Amino acid sequence: MGHDRCHVYVLRSRRTGRRYVGSCQDVEARLREYNGGQSKSTRHAVPWELVHSESFGSRSEAMRQERFYKTGKGRDRLDVILRQTHGV
Repeated sequence: MGHDRCHVYVLRSRRTGRRYVGSCQDVEARLREYNGGQSKSTRHAVPWELVHSESFGSRSEAMRQERFYKTGKGRDRLDVILRQTHGV
């Protein structure tokens, strides 16, 4: 995984079932941070599992997709993607 690329990721809490959408350069490291309780906003829902990720050539592209997934239409689109890929 090249670190010049940026990724949008979708996590699901195994505790609460809630989803979390974010973007970063290193998804695996970010997941370790979340599951290590290093983020106050997500600590309550540990453990998290990665359910979807997409790779982009630039930070701005990834942030645009992240913002989209946080809209109503974007959440609906994610529902479809996750049903197709994970049956969830």
